[in-house]
Amino acid sequence: MALKAPRYAFHGTRKNYIREFVSQFRANRTYFGCTIGHMNWLTGSKQGEAKKLLTQLADESKRDNAAQGLIRLDAEALPVLVEALQTKDMNLLPIYQQVLARIPSASPTLIKILSTAHPIIRVRVADVLGVRKDKSAVPALLDALKGEYYTVRARAAVALGRIGDKQAVEPLLKLLIDPEDDVRIAACQGLGFFKDPSTFDDITNILLDDPKIEVRQAAAKALGNTEHPDALPYLMEALRDSFWWYERESAAGDLLNAIAKMGAMAVDPLIEALKDKEGAVRKFAAGLLGRLKDSRAIEPLGMSLYDVHHDVGKMSAEALVDFGGNSFEILVEALNHPEMWIRIHSVDVLPRIRDPRVASVLLEMLEDPEREVKIHVIRAMGELKDKQTLSALQALAANRSDRELHALAKEMLTSFS
Repeated sequence: MALKAPRYAFHGTRKNYIREFVSQFRANRTYFGCTIGHMNWLTGSKQGEAKKLLTQLADESKRDNAAQGLIRLDAEALPVLVEALQTKDMNLLPIYQQVLARIPSASPTLIKILSTAHPIIRVRVADVLGVRKDKSAVPALLDALKGEYYTVRARAAVALGRIGDKQAVEPLLKLLIDPEDDVRIAACQGLGFFKDPSTFDDITNILLDDPKIEVRQAAAKALGNTEHPDALPYLMEALRDSFWWYERESAAGDLLNAIAKMGAMAVDPLIEALKDKEGAVRKFAAGLLGRLKDSRAIEPLGMSLYDVHHDVGKMSAEALVDFGGNSFEILVEALNHPEMWIRIHSVDVLPRIRDPRVASVLLEMLEDPEREVKIHVIRAMGELKDKQTLSALQALAANRSDRELHALAKEMLTSFS
């Protein structure tokens, strides 16, 4: 039903006129709202619709429909989405970028912005072009690799990797010696997408020689993500690099993950690495073999349980846990070794293999002559929570002659409840 325009009668001074107009405007805001909305529609405000849909992207319940609406608007939505790239909300930014990447006619506008906009916007546009994988953007992205802003060079490198045009390989190799860490990292990432064995030697130079650990980590990831057999020898070479051995074990995670991604092809080289002269290499190899869970590794890990390097033996025991019941006999055999710490390593991991035979083995180990072994056995019983061990723990808890074992047994009994 059409709304009638309200009638107004204004009296008195100009001040009263304004006051009365405001009052009557508020009283008839429904009419004014409809009229203004009608005028916007008459002016063909597609961008107004785009702005409305853009705000709905922040609402998870409306996001999918809003995104589809923006994509249907196509070129009409471009100015609004490009402007939205200025957002400071890092949660919304990737959503805007994903929608912009799906706008059919966006490439010419984005390519122009890549060379003219503020560097922050260029960076975000480069990401969008990478998601679009539009090869028409390759020349502009190659030009961006030569730009003065290192952030733009870095994001352009990753975008070129995502697009996968081989003419980008040589320019990306040149970026491996860029003075900026972020650019060298991005060059590794970009090259990794190509999985090209001809680039592995250059990436390995970064893996072995770059002064920044973050860049080396990026090189390891790049080689690992290729999952290419030719990349494995380079990764194994890096494993033997002392750079990763001392006070950097947490940082070595990217290198270890890269080797693990090689799967079954890495098993034999890692078994060989169990014999390496360096304890850190043997330890890393044992951990990786556990992760890969290849049955070929069970016997070699059983041998490395007795490694003279304490950490290697411990890691080997933990690796054997990943083989479940298949490692039970090997771990039990180690309980007879004269070296206390080898026995302790086996005791510590036995509860985690969830074999029904573990409880009786732990009960026998309570008779071990070494007090330290007994302490680990009691803790293992608490972890196992097998009722077969309950009476033994209760007896220890009732005996106050050894206050330490008494207190520990009481603590372990609480785990049963």
